[in-house]
Amino acid sequence: MEQIHIYTQRLTDWAVTFTPKLIGALLALLIGFWIIGKIERILGTALQKRKVDPSLHGFLRSIVGVGLKIVLIISCAGMVGFQSSSLVAIIGAAGLAVGLALQGSLANFAGGVLILMFKPYKVGDLVQIQGNTGHVTEIQIFNTILKTSDGKIVIIPNAKCSNDTITNLSRTGALRVDLICKIAFDEDFNKVKALIMHVLQSDPKVLKDPAPDVTVLEYQEGSLVLAVRPYATDVDYWDVYFNTYSRIQEAFVKNNVSGPRITRVITQTQA
Repeated sequence: MEQIHIYTQRLTDWAVTFTPKLIGALLALLIGFWIIGKIERILGTALQKRKVDPSLHGFLRSIVGVGLKIVLIISCAGMVGFQSSSLVAIIGAAGLAVGLALQGSLANFAGGVLILMFKPYKVGDLVQIQGNTGHVTEIQIFNTILKTSDGKIVIIPNAKCSNDTITNLSRTGALRVDLICKIAFDEDFNKVKALIMHVLQSDPKVLKDPAPDVTVLEYQEGSLVLAVRPYATDVDYWDVYFNTYSRIQEAFVKNNVSGPRITRVITQTQA
C-alpha cells in the first residue's frame, strides 16, 4: 500500500506540474494557428495591392504558412518540456525519411520553383502541356491547374510541366485562326477576297495588327481553296473561329458566290 501511495503521489505531482504547461501549449497552438491564418490573408492582400505576379500568390502563402506552423509546433513542444534541439533533430531525420519516400513530390516542388523563376507561363495564359490545352488558373506548390475550353479542370504535376514541351499561346498576344473556304474555280477571286476581308475587318474581335489575310491555298477538282487567316487574342480565338465561318457563309449567299462544282464524266465502252 505504501508503494501505491508513493506512485500516486508522484503521479499527482507530475500532473500538477505538467497540466498547466500542456494547457498553455494547447492554447498557444490554437492562438498561433489563428494568427498564422491572419498572416496568410494579410500576405495575400499585400501581394495583390503591390501587384505581385498572381502566379506567386498561392506559392508564397503556402511556403510562409508551412514555415510558421513548423516554428509554432517546435515552440509549443518546448513549452511542454521537450528539448527544442532534440525535436529539431527528430524533425530533420523524419524530413529526410519522408523526402526519400516522396521524391516525386520533391521533384514537383522543384518544378514549381523553376516555373516561377523562369516563367514559361503565368496565371491567365493559354498553354498546351502534356496534350492538354487550357488557361492556367493556379500554380501550386506541386501542381499546375488548367481550365480547358469545355470547362474541365486539368491538374498537371509541376515536374512534368518543367520537363515537357510547353506551348504558350498567349505570349505574343495574337493567335492566327486558320480557316478554309472553297469556291467555284471560275469565281472572281478578287471579288471574293474583298467580301471576306470586309467580313474580317468589320469584326471587332479580329485584330487589326497583325492584319488578316486571304490567299489561294490550292486548286482542287472544280474548286478554288482559299486560306482565310485572321488573328485574335487567346480569349477571343474560338469566337472568331466559329463566327467568321458563319458570317462568310452569309456574305457568300447574299452576293451569289458559287461553291465548288464537282463534275463527273461517265463513259461507256462497248464490249
